[in-house]
This record gives sequence, structure tokens and C-alpha cells, in this order.
Amino acid sequence: MNNAYFDFAEPKNETVLGYAPGSPERKALKKALGELKSQVREIPMYIDGKEVYSENKNEIRPPHEKGHLLGYYHASNEEDVHDAIDAALSARESWAATSWEHRASIFMKAAELLATKYRFKMNAATMLGQSKNAYQAEIDASCELIDFLRFNVHFLSQIYKQQPLSPAGMNNRMEYRPLEGFVLAVTPFNFTAIGGNLPTAPAMCGNVVVWKCANTQAYSASVFMEILIEAGLPKGVINLIYPPGQVVGDICYAHPYFAGVHFTGSTAVFQSMWKSIGNNIARYKSYPRIVGETGGKDFVFVHPTANADAVVAGLARGAFEYQGQKCSAASRAYLPANLAVEIKSKLVAELNTMKMGIVDDFTNFINAVIDEKSFDSIAAYIKNVEDSNHSAKILCGGKCDKSKGFFVEPTIIETTDPSYVTMCEEIFGPVLTIYVYEADNWIQELEVLDNTSPYALTGAIFAQDRHAIEYMTKALVNSAGNFYINDKPTGAVVGQQPFGGARASGTNDKAGSILNLYRWLSARTIKETYVPVVDYRYPFHTPNP
Repeated sequence: MNNAYFDFAEPKNETVLGYAPGSPERKALKKALGELKSQVREIPMYIDGKEVYSENKNEIRPPHEKGHLLGYYHASNEEDVHDAIDAALSARESWAATSWEHRASIFMKAAELLATKYRFKMNAATMLGQSKNAYQAEIDASCELIDFLRFNVHFLSQIYKQQPLSPAGMNNRMEYRPLEGFVLAVTPFNFTAIGGNLPTAPAMCGNVVVWKCANTQAYSASVFMEILIEAGLPKGVINLIYPPGQVVGDICYAHPYFAGVHFTGSTAVFQSMWKSIGNNIARYKSYPRIVGETGGKDFVFVHPTANADAVVAGLARGAFEYQGQKCSAASRAYLPANLAVEIKSKLVAELNTMKMGIVDDFTNFINAVIDEKSFDSIAAYIKNVEDSNHSAKILCGGKCDKSKGFFVEPTIIETTDPSYVTMCEEIFGPVLTIYVYEADNWIQELEVLDNTSPYALTGAIFAQDRHAIEYMTKALVNSAGNFYINDKPTGAVVGQQPFGGARASGTNDKAGSILNLYRWLSARTIKETYVPVVDYRYPFHTPNP
């Protein structure tokens, strides 16, 4: 019996460990890497709280070390998708009725398990399965996912406290119900934290979830399911499956109890989803919530007064950390002619110091891109520079080798055409394109920047002139959902920079903020009158004396 109001205070962001030589965390992570590499793991589906294995097993190999077998994931078929939906809907009533403090405690326990017992296993799984270095894995698979869990509990606690006014004689209250049906979470390969947040944010709100992760993230996703189960997540609340995208879409979008989709991935896939949902709109018990974060063609605009060294550092990190495989990665840069020579020279020098190789070697800054399809796509963009009729050239890097792993050198392209293909299209790899403009024309170039790409996810400006900073901030108001001043356009932190963009970059529902959680709730207003009226007549009906 609940006889108290429960509150979860605003947490602090999880501390990022440094993994310096000789540190205890470095030793623990090295050990975890060795343990995982010594195993050949079987990755099951998780349906109705059970581990489900299929006859269709697919190999999992590190993108940076194709010769090593990490294990297998058990691919899902149509029957598995139906079973996952049925399991979710069977769990729906009891999960929705679970008291808030008990729902919240499951996810708070999961965060604590991840911060302690599972931290190095989760980081190691992300490093091996998704080819992230130690620091990139730490900020993603541990810190950001811990923050998502803790901050979302706090944000939802705040929502539940928001209640309407109650004048004398009545009580007005608001219930925040889960959606009537199941939520489909579709998650990408590049962030383990996104893989964890997209199913848990709706589940925290009382919803049940079918989770389809990218096959290339199955290795770390399975570790997170271990954590959730140990934390006490009831069976059927989150069901993890690995079907082809078309299969899960055809089944889920045709189901009458499809209540919403939480998606991160490509713009083309999201638009296809939206179309399928629209075509099935008459089938549904209620209108589905469609929440998506999609592509980006993220910019760095350098004003003539910028600090060149700050620009170089911002581009080096923003464009090439995690091989540019971030939705937020800097992929086009606009340099003023008065600073271009200095910036290019220093940036090329920095790239020449970046080591590339396997994740086990902690001195490597660059690792492999995720798979052969991605490798071939990136390599094609680089090769096309040679056929660009002198409108573009390779300034640095450009070598690609997939003999042992899918390695693409950090590459800088310089173009004289602000509409050159690599200034416009999302590449999702370690490729930065630079365009040099006349310093006096910086205001006109802002319009070029704004109209070059259909995306509007992240962007950064560098300048010392405060009037210019204010002007650019206003001029580019619709160009990026996450806007950075004198910093790289990556590295959003939960609770500090809620993440998401508009235009072709998604619905801008800001993962890591209270805004996202509203999408997974359906409010009900209740009015109770203490002493009801017993006569339909109002005072003005009274006849004159």
C-alpha cells in the first residue's frame, strides 16, 4: 500500500574514468577484454524473460580483427517477432500497474550494476563488437547509459508531480498512463547508450517494448539485457530480437496494438517507417507516437576572428573520434581564407600523429569502421574525389584497407565547390570536407551553409567576436538542434545538452531530457466533486421577485 510520495533527486553525471597507464580501471578493462576474447559467446534473443535460440546463427567478429570469432547471435524470424509482441502485451497490464517507486528502482539498480559490477564487461563488449577505443567506450557504454537511466528516473518523477489546480469543492488530478499497446525500439550500432535508452525510456513510463537492435550491436546489447534481468525487470517488459528490418516493420506496423516507435538510424529508413505507419493508421487502437533521431551533415563554421588552435582541436576530435561514426560528427568545415592555411597545416600535422589499429592497443586513436558495407561506401566517396574534375582533392589520408579489418584512414577532402557531394551527403566515416571562403563574405556563407544540407542535427561555430557569435547563433537558428560555440559539435551529455535535431535529422524529441519522456505517456484528467449539485438550474434562471 502506497502511503507516501516518492521522489528521485536530480543525479550527478557519472564520472568518466581515465584509463591512464597503471590505473586500476585500465587493468580491469584489459582483463575484461581478455576474458571476452577467450570465449565464443552464444547471443540469444530475450523473449518473455527467456533466452531463445534459433537455428539461424550469425557470426560476430570484431570490425578491426576479422580473423577473430567473438561468438554468434541467434537471428529472429517472423514467429519470433510475433512471440515478442505477444509477450509484451501479456506483460502490459501488470507492468502498468506496478508502483512507480518499484519501476524506478529496477532502472536505478541497473544503473548501479552498470557503474560497478558490469562496467568493464560492458565497455569491453562495446570495444570488441563495435570497434571503440577505451575512452569512447567509457563515455558511451558506461557513463552515458548510466546517465540516461538515472536522469530519466528523475525526469519522470518530475512529470508525475505536475498536477492541475483544484479550486474549493473539488479535486483535479492528472494520471500519466502508459500507451495502449507496445512500443517498438529500433536502435543503431554506433552507441551502446542509445541501444539501452530507446527501450528503457518507454519502459520506465510503464510501457512494454519490442527491441530490435542493429545486428552489429548485438554483442553489447546482450550484456545490457543481462543487467536488466539481474536488476529485476519482469519478463515480457522488454523483448530483444534480431530480425531483418523489413520483417519487424511489416509485422509491428500492421498490429492493432502498435503504440509507437522509438528510433535512431537513417533518414531513409525513418521516412519509410512513417509512410508504413500512415498506410496502416486505421488499424490502430490509438495514434502511434513516432519519435526518431536520424541523419546529420554536421558543420563547423569558422569566423575570421576564431582561435586557430581551438578550431584544429575541435575538428580533430569532432570529425575523427570513433571514426566519424557519430550522428553528430563534424563532416563539413567552412574556413575563412585568413586562417585556412594555418588551420589546414596544423590539422594535417595532428592527423599524422593519430595511430590506427585494434582496440586492445590503447594508444590507437582510430579503430575500424563497423562493417564491409560501411567500408565500401566510405571508400567510394574517397575514390570519387579522383574523378571530381579538380573541384576536390585529398588533403590528407585516403587509404582504405579491409584485409584484416575495416580500416579507413582519417581523411580530409578540400573542395572549391560548397555543393560538392561530400559537403552535402552523410558519409558516416572518418572523412571531413573543407571549403575555404573569402573572409569578408562570412555573412553570405552562413546562408550557403544553411541551404547545403537537408539535415539539422549538430553544428558548431568558432569566433572571438561576440557580435559575430550572436549574429551567427541567430542566423543558424534552424540549422542544428544542438549548437556549439567554440567547441566541437559532438559529445552531448545527458542532463546538460539534450540531444536531437529537426529537418531531415528527426523529430527533435531530445533524448536525455524530460521532453522525450512525455512522448511515452498518455495523460488522463480526473475531476472529483466533493458535494455534487442536485439541481440543474443556475442562479440566473431564478425569476425576478
